[in-house]
Amino acid sequence: MTHPENAAPPAPKSAADTPSGKTPNAPEAHRRPGEAVFAVLVALASLGLLYSAYGISGFEALSAPGSVPMATTAVMSIAAIAVLIQTLRRPARDAGSFFRVILPPNVIIAVVLLVLYALALNPLGFLPTSAVFLILSIKILGRRTWGFSALVGLLSLIAIYLIFRIVFTVLMPAGIVPEGEMLAWLRGLFGKGV
Repeated sequence: MTHPENAAPPAPKSAADTPSGKTPNAPEAHRRPGEAVFAVLVALASLGLLYSAYGISGFEALSAPGSVPMATTAVMSIAAIAVLIQTLRRPARDAGSFFRVILPPNVIIAVVLLVLYALALNPLGFLPTSAVFLILSIKILGRRTWGFSALVGLLSLIAIYLIFRIVFTVLMPAGIVPEGEMLAWLRGLFGKGV
């Protein structure tokens, strides 16, 4: 038996019942910035996949290898085109909000940090590049103190290094850190005690 104090609140029935004043599950009156471009890209990708699925075996038979991929990509294409038409029918919002909605400063900062990480990985190596990347990412994107950022970044780097380099023996760019000598010293240290 459910007690009244444990019962869930009733679901909103109208726009007046919701905090935002909108009817639940109602489509927005205006399309969001970038929504039309995204709908076009999804429709084109769906049609491309349909063409690719057709290339498997064409319309040979219902039991042909390409029949299921063609059926699923046909449904996907129809749905994507329907969404595209529905999206294009709605009026656009002001164009000035594109960067605020689609490319806020945090996204731009993250992309710049990733590009710098990729450029520095081979010359500097995995350990120093990843340490700087993690510490800066936590500091800038998480808005934390330098101490917290350094602690969490370095602990994360140690965990990542132990898992991927020691346990799974994944080779990572050595760069300026004499990683081979460090690993040989650790193996010698632990090898002598056994």
